[in-house]
Amino acid sequence: MSSVLEITQLPTGEIVLRRADGEGEPLATIQFSAETTAFLGDSSLEVGKAMIGAGVQVVGEMYDLYEVDENGESSSAARVVH
Repeated sequence: MSSVLEITQLPTGEIVLRRADGEGEPLATIQFSAETTAFLGDSSLEVGKAMIGAGVQVVGEMYDLYEVDENGESSSAARVVH
């Protein structure tokens, strides 16, 4: 399984985070409404990249804060949701 990820825009307009080898389903998908797409224009890909990038950063911080096993389970019982 590839650990290299890429952010790309599909012909449908969806912006996805997926494995670079193209295997499996996208790991994350951003889909803007028609109104938002019209507002963003050519910037929709850049906004989608920023949104996915922020999500990846939060996941990285979660791994730093909690011990996460190979199944993605946190060994910390306490969680704070904001």
